[in-house]
Amino acid sequence: MINDKAKASRTDYTPSENDNILVQGVAGDKNSLGYFGFTYFEENTDKLKAVKVDGGDGCVEPSSDNAQSGKYKPLSRPLFIYVSGKSLARPEVKDFVDYYIENIDEVVKEAKFVPLTDEQKKTLKSEFEALGKA
Repeated sequence: MINDKAKASRTDYTPSENDNILVQGVAGDKNSLGYFGFTYFEENTDKLKAVKVDGGDGCVEPSSDNAQSGKYKPLSRPLFIYVSGKSLARPEVKDFVDYYIENIDEVVKEAKFVPLTDEQKKTLKSEFEALGKA
């Protein structure tokens, strides 16, 4: 996805699910490259240098605004939760999604995701409400 071709990336890498380990590895080698969440970069700007990417419309730097708008592609993407109409009929599912929506700012902060804009939060809430009425 990133290189526009399967298996076109470097093979001399160390995979890890732990973003802190990746930050340490990249910070310790000036010729290294790493992929991890933007908030990990934000927390380590004194150790890391961000790379601008060109998703076809010119080079774009990583930022919350560029991630929220989709301009920092292909290295940013929206994350969704999916709720079927059948499961929405279950009170615990509806309660979970209501909790998620009402606490979205805390959820994304804890998960170290890029926060939603006020407009995105409004859309999330109204679309869920419309789903409940369908």
